[in-house]
Amino acid sequence: MRKAPWLLLVLVLLLGWLQYKFWFGVGSTGQVVALEQQVAAQKRENAGLQERNDALAAEVEDLKSGESAVEERARSELGMIKPGETFYRVVEPVPATPVSDDPASADADEEAAP
Repeated sequence: MRKAPWLLLVLVLLLGWLQYKFWFGVGSTGQVVALEQQVAAQKRENAGLQERNDALAAEVEDLKSGESAVEERARSELGMIKPGETFYRVVEPVPATPVSDDPASADADEEAAP
């Protein structure tokens, strides 16, 4: 009969230790939740990168198979034209600064200039 209280105490301490390990130890529920969040974030990042890779693979395939994509790149990035074509450059006019007849504003402009 005297062993029962000690056995009960040992079992309660063992239960307490196991609960502590479960909630706060290595591999605890808090760590599991944090790892699940990291996995979800990594899956989102991987999906975005996979989408980018698919777009790049499609662009590479388009460049390998068709001349129109190569021609478009040559025109837009390198400024190339075909023989017999005429190149026109459109330059937007720069808006002129208004000229004031007020001498006080002319003095202020001169002071502001470095």
